Amino acid sequence: MQGLFLDDDIQVMRDQFLNQEFDEVTLEIDGKRFAEYAKACGELDQKFTDPNHEDFQAPPTFVATLVGRRNLPEDFPRLNGVGMDAGKAVEWLAPIRDNMTLTGKSHLHDIYTKTGRSGRMVFLVTRMELYSEDGTHVANADTRTVIRERPSG
Repeated sequence: MQGLFLDDDIQVMRDQFLNQEFDEVTLEIDGKRFAEYAKACGELDQKFTDPNHEDFQAPPTFVATLVGRRNLPEDFPRLNGVGMDAGKAVEWLAPIRDNMTLTGKSHLHDIYTKTGRSGRMVFLVTRMELYSEDGTHVANADTRTVIRERPSG
């Protein structure tokens, strides 16, 4: 791909890759792990920190720690720039409990550009949709990556 930051290139990537599932993983949820995560985040509500609480469950942001095998589709073009984490977002739909088995299905949810002081940037939003064993959609976890043009000189 010649001009990484040309609008036509971005549209080609959007047409080819958006909403195409490229990874599926099985995730075993460990209540000890999410309770430790909750405490490390400063959570005080015992339903997130105490395994003996009657409504013990993972804090909603815990799903941002879950990862698949791939961040991008195998045949996604190599973008010639400086890649950086651009943030996480979580959509919590149902409680995630100790000993649940989740299926995470990943796809590119969005590809867009912005222009900043350092030049043009491409943002890639990878979404992992998480489902319980009975097929309930429990959460979405978005990971944003920004690819910035390499500084000249």
